Amino acid sequence: MAERLIDVLDGSGTVIHTYPVTLGHADDPADDARYEAKALEAAAHGRLVPDAELPSLSARVHVGRGGQLASYGDDLDSRSETRQALEQGIRERAYLLWEQEGCQEGRADDYWQRAAHQQLSERAYVLWQQEGNPEGRADENWHRLREFGAQ
Repeated sequence: MAERLIDVLDGSGTVIHTYPVTLGHADDPADDARYEAKALEAAAHGRLVPDAELPSLSARVHVGRGGQLASYGDDLDSRSETRQALEQGIRERAYLLWEQEGCQEGRADDYWQRAAHQQLSERAYVLWQQEGNPEGRADENWHRLREFGAQ
C-alpha cells in the first residue's frame, strides 16, 4: 500500500504535524478519508494537543513543493508518541529495567518486551481515561496500541 503524508491541522487551520500514513493491507482502497482518519487517530495517540482540543483537529493530504511525499520538516514535542517516539520510550525504559536488575547480560529481549508492555499499558490507560472510562472498553485501546506499535 502506498504511503501518504497527511497534515493534521489545529482549529485555526495551521498545520501542527505531518504524519506518514500507510493503510494496513495491500487490498485496502486508497481512500483519502481513511488516511486522514488514521492521521487524526495518530494525533490523539501522539498527544499533539490537549485532550479538549482533539475535536477541533482536522486532516488533509499533504502537498509540498516537492510533491505529495515531500518532507514537511516539523518538530514534535518530545512527549509525542509517534512510532519513533514510542520506540525511543521503550528503549529508555528497557535500559532502566536492565540497570535496576543489575545489568544482566543476555536478556535484552525480555527487557524490551517488558518495557513495551509497560509503555503501551500506560498509554492505553490514558486513552481510556480520556474517553471517560467507558465500561467494557478498557482492552480496546490496548489492542489498538499493540497494532500501532507492531506496524
